[in-house]
Amino acid sequence: MVQENSVLNESVFPADLYSHLFDDITDSAGHILYSKEDATKGKFAFTTEDYDMFEVCFESKGTGRIPDQLVILDMKHGVEAKNYEEIAKVEKLKPLEVELRRLEDLSESIVNDFAYMKKREEEMRDTNESTNTRVLYFSIFSMFCLIGLATWQVFYLRRFFKAKKLIE
Repeated sequence: MVQENSVLNESVFPADLYSHLFDDITDSAGHILYSKEDATKGKFAFTTEDYDMFEVCFESKGTGRIPDQLVILDMKHGVEAKNYEEIAKVEKLKPLEVELRRLEDLSESIVNDFAYMKKREEEMRDTNESTNTRVLYFSIFSMFCLIGLATWQVFYLRRFFKAKKLIE
């Protein structure tokens, strides 16, 4: 699962350079975000719009028996996906300033993670309370149904046995 506005960076390195490897990345709605045929190596990055789960699919196609293949997949998201060396070059930052920028981004990421966890906890608590309330009302309804059925059964059996003259 990747949070919204996160950068997702993928690096693919098949061990066998002569393999015909197909790489697809899709989101949970089935939209293809990236597709590459004959991927001998490659990098791909995108920024997410929503909190979503992404599927990375590798497929090896060929004729005849294809030997086992090893694929090294390095996926990074969030702060670890940013290239701070490139930022330092563009903004002409000193090493200490780059490290401070990285720490600032990391702390912002942690704060965002905690805010997301708090929001999820509130949603789960609301769901739990709603479920508990529904179970309580269903239990009360079931008890009234059982009490009503038992009362009806007592009166019915009393009338039945009076009609058969087994009781008076």
